[in-house]
Amino acid sequence: MNDLYARHRGVLPDWLALYYDEPIEITHGEGRHVWDADGNRYLDFFGGILTTMTAHALPEVTKAVGEQAGRIIHSSTLYLNRPMVELAERIAQVSGIPDARVFFTTSGTEANDTALLLATTYRRSNTVLAMRNSYHGRSFSAVGITGNRGWSPTSLSPLQTLYVHGGVRTRGPYAHLDDATFVEACVEDLTDLLGHTRRPAALIAEPIQGVGGFTSPPDGLYAAFRDVLDDRGVLWISDEVQTGWGRTGDHFWGWQAHSRSGPPDIVTFAKGIGNGMSIGGVIARAEIMNCLDANSISTFGGTQITMAAGLANLTYLLEHDLQGNARRVGGLLIERLRAVAAQVPAVREVRGRGLMIGVELARPGTDEADPRAASAVLEAARSGGLLIGKGGGHNTSALRIAPPLSLTVAEAEEGAAILERALRSIQ
Repeated sequence: MNDLYARHRGVLPDWLALYYDEPIEITHGEGRHVWDADGNRYLDFFGGILTTMTAHALPEVTKAVGEQAGRIIHSSTLYLNRPMVELAERIAQVSGIPDARVFFTTSGTEANDTALLLATTYRRSNTVLAMRNSYHGRSFSAVGITGNRGWSPTSLSPLQTLYVHGGVRTRGPYAHLDDATFVEACVEDLTDLLGHTRRPAALIAEPIQGVGGFTSPPDGLYAAFRDVLDDRGVLWISDEVQTGWGRTGDHFWGWQAHSRSGPPDIVTFAKGIGNGMSIGGVIARAEIMNCLDANSISTFGGTQITMAAGLANLTYLLEHDLQGNARRVGGLLIERLRAVAAQVPAVREVRGRGLMIGVELARPGTDEADPRAASAVLEAARSGGLLIGKGGGHNTSALRIAPPLSLTVAEAEEGAAILERALRSIQ
């Protein structure tokens, strides 16, 4: 493994981060477990950054991929593509967006790029509203709207970005307010901000901030924002790259926690829909999707093999009610972790919904973020046989827990026990 690590360092960028003091090579997986090159078995509570959504080596998906690979893998969007049309039909149906059109990309970054292109073209404005502590990808335009300093390496951007309060409930100037007053204060801030700028094209927001540490506003915030935005002709883009497909348990899409005014104008998605295959995309009503007046294609977006995987994966998820499983098992896991947190002074907050759970660490007795503690827990969990993630806008001091949605109650309890030992080890 040391040889592979040395080779990695020799040919890949220094900024391509690896987890763990002694990085691991994952060689294979099954269900909710993976194995490394040394034969160690781990319970996977991160799923390749929320991407292995249903299970590792899910037979229905591997069979669909194998059968499609035996026919044709790729032809580009210049030709009719039956799997792409079929998956687009399914996604349009479950999107909630009227007269929906779907465009496939290869990643969430590219999906958000496309959404920004559509919104700025449709509204003839290069001003965009984004949330503080947000993350929307690693391309030049996506970095330009990312509100998390740790993931934004340049201030240069083709867009003018204005950042709005509200994505983080328990930090910032409004943290002390109750939920209703918090929402009111954020709406007032947005209204004031709009009074000092030309009309933005759109607000882009994650219903639950992923890289930001699984933080979220009170339910209804974006509906309240929508009332203000609609009055001014500003579009709402919901970045569902991490929250889509039932992961939050209570809803199929994260935006549905803010749904009194209907669906967003644009939804972006990626990660879990492919269960590890490279699928991203954009959903928008036809008048927005069709606003481009120049040619555009995607060489690899919607390629047959990824669409076959996506179709099989989405079918499995819906037929086995994995959203309901995320709600039930995720609810038990959150309560179990909150009980542990009550006895561990380093835990500032356990938050999230469904199987999207954040555990924020701080120096005991303070609100000061403790990234060293987060790294120590990450290492201890790995030593105990559990893989988790990190994130947060405060020096990556939040643990990110996002297992495949087929997680069983027994596996949730096993993972919680390992994490409890890891948390207690840092006291």
